[in-house]
Amino acid sequence: MSKNKTLLDIIGPVMIGPSSSHTAGASRIGYMAGKIFGADVSMNQIGNSCAGSKIKKVNFTLYNSFAKTGFGHGTELALLGGVIGFLPDDIRIKNSFEIAKNMGLEFNFSYKEDFNFHPNAVEISLVGEDESSSINVLGTSVGAGEIVINKINGYKFDLRGDYTTLILIYKDAPGVVYRVTSLIQSQNVNIASMHCDRNAKGQVASMGIALDNEISDYTMQKLSEINDMYLIRKLDKIR
Repeated sequence: MSKNKTLLDIIGPVMIGPSSSHTAGASRIGYMAGKIFGADVSMNQIGNSCAGSKIKKVNFTLYNSFAKTGFGHGTELALLGGVIGFLPDDIRIKNSFEIAKNMGLEFNFSYKEDFNFHPNAVEISLVGEDESSSINVLGTSVGAGEIVINKINGYKFDLRGDYTTLILIYKDAPGVVYRVTSLIQSQNVNIASMHCDRNAKGQVASMGIALDNEISDYTMQKLSEINDMYLIRKLDKIR
């Protein structure tokens, strides 16, 4: 069955910059990476909690088309602006390098050709002030401003920003998935979709849960009380 076209498919996203894939998509990837780290970013503050740590530095590795043509499309500006907290229609993206420097955020870009990666792929490594707090995100821009977050700390996800989404990384153990989903459903919140991944039985595992409704602070607190939860994030819908 073919996907119904929307106005976005016809005219593209509202954005600063020339390219929906290399500019709008890039800023959305950066924005989601910052939120996954735990950043609550404003002009006066960058970062707010990956284990209580602010973002100190961010390294971007651009692949293939992103690496070859990104400069002309403002991809670097958009990625960094996204991490700072700018969405595609924010005019401050044009000044994101200067803004980041004024905020004390270190940033670096590297470029690779590797056809094991999507043509518009970027790896983002965000490091906190204490150096031990870090998050690694792989994202791809798939056209018309649409994106996918494919991996977080090496674990597979399928995050697109079109739902309120829970991200959990935890120790794999019997009953964890049941406890998480039961908590969500007990608050009358419907699960739209769910993706789980693990490297091996009893090792570190991950869950990405897309929700039809907002989730309460109470539920987030209860989730954090489950044993061996290493990372819990709630990403608000961004489009």
